[in-house]
Amino acid sequence: MRILSVVLISLFASSIWAATDSPALPAAPPTPLAVVAPATADAPFALVSVTLAQINASSPYFLVDGKTAELLAVAPARLADLQVLRLWPGRAPEQIGDNPDVDVPTLTVFLPPTGKATGAVMVVIPGGGYDHVSPREGIPAGQWLAKNGITAFVLKYRVSRSNYHYPAEIDDGVRAVRYVRANAPAWGLDPNRIGIIGFSTGGHLASTIATHFDAGKPDSPDPIERVSSRPDLHILLYPVVTLADEPLVEKGSRNSLLGPNPSPELEELLSNDRQVTQDTPPAFVVASTQDTTVPVANSDHYTDALAKNKVPYVYIRQPMGGHGFGVTDAWSGQAMAWLRTRKF
Repeated sequence: MRILSVVLISLFASSIWAATDSPALPAAPPTPLAVVAPATADAPFALVSVTLAQINASSPYFLVDGKTAELLAVAPARLADLQVLRLWPGRAPEQIGDNPDVDVPTLTVFLPPTGKATGAVMVVIPGGGYDHVSPREGIPAGQWLAKNGITAFVLKYRVSRSNYHYPAEIDDGVRAVRYVRANAPAWGLDPNRIGIIGFSTGGHLASTIATHFDAGKPDSPDPIERVSSRPDLHILLYPVVTLADEPLVEKGSRNSLLGPNPSPELEELLSNDRQVTQDTPPAFVVASTQDTTVPVANSDHYTDALAKNKVPYVYIRQPMGGHGFGVTDAWSGQAMAWLRTRKF
């Protein structure tokens, strides 16, 4: 039994902040807690109000209140709310240890309410400076998407705090898109409507996936590796984009991903504003002009590259508070409307 509120939420962002540095707004009144049964397909986690304290205390799998999760090494025949899926059935590439909390990359399932699923999918990539994976971006985004009918898979990827560096993080992100696409038909989902949404360094990982994809390896013995890693669209929230333009680099993230002395060639390769092509998928980009952690010019350069290459995009660039504001009304309604125009 989880300790969760059963009050349905009409505007998720007004009741909870997924932020490390949120805009200065009046605090929402505390929501009373009740002991309730776990979420079901008819009353999914998407519709359960979760407190910020619960989110902060969530497990690495993005399950709240210390719930113990079974890691499914084989893709299930049917999806269930809050299932935790291993990206690889055995050890992942570059895997160091066997601690499931830090060594095993996973996807956590967030299902829409019964009868509300559109068939579209979003892979959610939280931030955390490539040092940790932030539940305060993963859980709210997963709930927001699922509540609106989009099946969400929240990615737990490997990070530097556990001694992982490039290319482990990129491998995990690319594998997540392939994993969902390969299994989508069996799950009743559309393999041609798979998007990604990334926050901060999760935005860097998302933009890396969106600019470094491939069509798959047809001769691979692993059926997941045979499918394309190209997302059909991507959403970036206050993203880290450049690792090479020194005045704009968020150096902590770069150090966590690449180590203290990366080669200029690797910095260039992973400066994703320089990797946009006409094949980059459509984008929705959100950045705050008040962000003092990741300069807004990261997003400016990325959208300039999208425009130059005639990639469709929407860019919300306005004062929204400091870095890490998470899922808020300032952009989420417009993003969902955009997703609907893309048939998500």
